[in-house]
Parts: sequence; structure tokens; C-alpha cells
Amino acid sequence: MACRYADANLPRAFFDDWLGVADDEARHFLMLNDRLAKLDATYGDLPAHDGLWQAAQETAHDLLARLAIAPLVLEARGLDVTPAMIDRLRAVCDDESADAFAIMHDEVGHIGVGKRWFDYVCGLQRLDPVSSWHRLVGTYFRGPLKPPFNIAAREAAGFAAAFYQPMSERDDLFAPPADSR
Repeated sequence: MACRYADANLPRAFFDDWLGVADDEARHFLMLNDRLAKLDATYGDLPAHDGLWQAAQETAHDLLARLAIAPLVLEARGLDVTPAMIDRLRAVCDDESADAFAIMHDEVGHIGVGKRWFDYVCGLQRLDPVSSWHRLVGTYFRGPLKPPFNIAAREAAGFAAAFYQPMSERDDLFAPPADSR
């Protein structure tokens, strides 16, 4: 964010915030990379999706779209899935890996940074944040948003349910809950 949008007319706090997020993410990578090394693996050995990279390419031209997708969809999804992943790792007695994923406080902060700057840019453009987020997610995110949502963690980040809960029964952004299929 800090490099991609360096030419944008944004306050220094924007860049300070995103450089702080980058520092956290580098620390997270090193921590997980060290854990993989203890398991005789390296980053890239296992298949993974490249959704973040695809989103970065597709939103490179639009700061508001990048803010909507990277922190407020992709990182927010991490808040939703990480607690269950930690529970599964602990259930198989892999506490060391579980501990490596216990970085939720950092991720809550990252989503908070994304939400703060999403709201700021919406304000500059005189846009409603909720409807703008829905429009951008519909345009730039592949597939529906999937519950369950970690409401407590999302609220701690300042990311209100009005954004990610369906606005109506026919809201195409959202997958039905698993039990209704």
C-alpha cells in the first residue's frame, strides 16, 4: 500500500500505518517460515492459492478497491478461519504450529488500519462506505463471502456487521450459511 500509492495525496499517517502492517507481515512470514523449516519444509513446498496477488493486480489502479479487498475481505477472512485452524492444530498436539498462528491481535490491527483508510478515502470522495464496499467487493472479489464471520474480532477492528452481513436475502455477495445448503 505504501509503495503502490506513494503518489496519492494522502497524509503521512497512511504510509506510517501501512509500513507498520508490512513490518508485522514480514515478522509473520519469518515466524511461519521458521516453523516450516522445523518440519523440513520451505515456503512454496505446499500448494496455496494466490488470491492476494490476484487482488493486488486487479486493484492496482484503484486505492479504494485495494482497501476494500486486501484488508477488508482477504485479511478479514483470516480472522474468521484462524481460530478453527488453531483448534485443529492443538487437537493433533501441534502446539508449536498453533502458537505460530496465534497472531490474531496483529491481524485485528491490520483490518482496523484498512477500515480507517477505507472510511477516509470514502469521505474524500463523498461516498457511503457500506454501499461502496459492497460495490467494490462485487466488482473485484471472486466468489461469495462465506460465513461464519468472527464477529468479535471484526468488531474489535472497527469493521461493523453492516459491511459483511447480507443486506437482503438476495444479496449475491454472500454464500448461504453451511447449514442452509
